[in-house]
Amino acid sequence: MFDLPSLITASGYAGVTAIVFAESGLLIGFFLPGDSLLFTAGFLASQGVFRIDALVLLAFLGAVAGDSVGYSFGYRIGRRLFTKEDSLFFHKDHLARAEQFYMKYGKKTIILARFLPVIRTFAPILAGVGRMQYHVFLLYNLIGAGLWAGGLSLLGYFLGSTVSNIDQYLIPIIAGIIFLSFLPTIIHFARHSDDRRELIKTVKKLLRIA
Repeated sequence: MFDLPSLITASGYAGVTAIVFAESGLLIGFFLPGDSLLFTAGFLASQGVFRIDALVLLAFLGAVAGDSVGYSFGYRIGRRLFTKEDSLFFHKDHLARAEQFYMKYGKKTIILARFLPVIRTFAPILAGVGRMQYHVFLLYNLIGAGLWAGGLSLLGYFLGSTVSNIDQYLIPIIAGIIFLSFLPTIIHFARHSDDRRELIKTVKKLLRIA
């Protein structure tokens, strides 16, 4: 079984920061376990593996920096991706939707996307593609990063410090966090048949390539 606590312990502050950075704004980081990573790292801090203040600060900085890189990528390069053949993530219709969506809901989206796997990776990129003003993006990036990186790390630290023998239930708790974080995305694809069909089409293409 995948041993997340041992991986986090071995990778240390640098590994946690790097994973948070990659998942927050690099396309290759969308599959990384940010929520469960932060919670587990917070729990390990309660056991003396990390200092909680240093952990929260580094996770926060990694999240802010990752989102900023994602925004810059979307702003400078992202539009070119939408001139190629349509795919699940880079569909021409998504560009128009991104511009309209971020003009109306951009502030809220940057914060809420932090708590949604995969979406949090693409949200800053689409914010850049949609030409959201950077000073507005940065402000809500800071708020979202603080709530996400600080909140999940401190939750793990608090439970590890106050609940006896919580390490016996760590795997079910992590599994629950992963399930809850993916639940909104699952509901979205269940309700929207067009996106569901596009996802199935993309998976089939990937399987043929493999």
